[in-house]
Amino acid sequence: MAPGGAFGTDRALFDVPSEIAYFNTANLSPHLHAVREAGEAALRRRSRPWTIAAEDWFTDVERLRGLFGGLVGADADGVALVPATSYGFAVAARALGVGPADRVLVLAEEYPSGIYTWRGTGAQIVTVERGAERSWTEAVLAVLDERISVVSVPNVHWTDGAVLDLAAVADRSHAVGARLVIDGSQSVGAMPLDVAALRPDFVVAVGYKWLLGPFGVGYLYVADEHRDAEPIEQNWINRAGSQDFARLVDYRDDYQPGARRFDVGQRTKFELVPMAIAALEQLTAWGVGTVAERLAAVTATVAERTSPLGLTPNPAAQRGPHLLGLAVPDDLRDTVLPALAAADCYAALRGRSLRISPHLHVTDADVDRLVRALQDATAGTALTG
Repeated sequence: MAPGGAFGTDRALFDVPSEIAYFNTANLSPHLHAVREAGEAALRRRSRPWTIAAEDWFTDVERLRGLFGGLVGADADGVALVPATSYGFAVAARALGVGPADRVLVLAEEYPSGIYTWRGTGAQIVTVERGAERSWTEAVLAVLDERISVVSVPNVHWTDGAVLDLAAVADRSHAVGARLVIDGSQSVGAMPLDVAALRPDFVVAVGYKWLLGPFGVGYLYVADEHRDAEPIEQNWINRAGSQDFARLVDYRDDYQPGARRFDVGQRTKFELVPMAIAALEQLTAWGVGTVAERLAAVTATVAERTSPLGLTPNPAAQRGPHLLGLAVPDDLRDTVLPALAAADCYAALRGRSLRISPHLHVTDADVDRLVRALQDATAGTALTG
């Protein structure tokens, strides 16, 4: 049970029908009603462009910047608005000047966007393999020495939720002089992350997973020492004085302060930014620590109830609170998702794991539905209703 009562006490806040058991937040989060309503209002506003004033190109994005900063312990000046993980990695790679002489440490089977970015620099990729006998943290620390230029890691592995101790990795990175780039796309919003404590160089996070927002709005934390770096694109709105539309033809070489120079063009996104604001306001109201605690109760219950079925979970001490990987036998890989879908229950296969990723909409009945569907799947009979 969740602290203070049953699971799903916030189900009414989400646009998830009662007959659906959704455990795939790590792919796409369900929308909060407040997020959908903000989007509908934003579309109506956008259809009346005469109601949008010059200052509106800047006010909402600054609100959004501050909200994200609050979630990770940063001020608004340290946050850039980016459209995707790949964009954030590209900014980091350019700002760090990564090239063929560098060695970049990554996890095996990590999410492709970062891998492709580092490959594109010509750097040597040092891929860490975990193995069954040790944690990701142990595996990384065994390799991380003075030869490593950049450490590019997540807080949890995207395929199965296996956790990495970022504090230990950050300490070693700083000790050996390596730069630290964190992909927070599968953790920010569901696990506490404090940039003041970790002192990373960059943290990138998409907005449509654990930050409960729309597709196309993402975030990049940039450490103070990198905020004078050259951005990967040149656009009008990140230049100093861009608030004065009448003087945009007075071209400027200087930029808006802080990490704003790294903002993507068309960052204003009148249709989407209000949705992202509504999502981060709700996360702020809950508190990330509370979200993590409540989701840990869900994943622990699922792990306990499914382990007798031969679906082995990651050990509790080696997984994040919000994302549970269940090892799936080879003979079930083609049948487990259809069995779940037949029960109106949704999760994902990633790598060798059935990935269970709930949010605060999940109820006791949803967990029961998931377990029943997996019982039928492992017994060789797909659930039909």
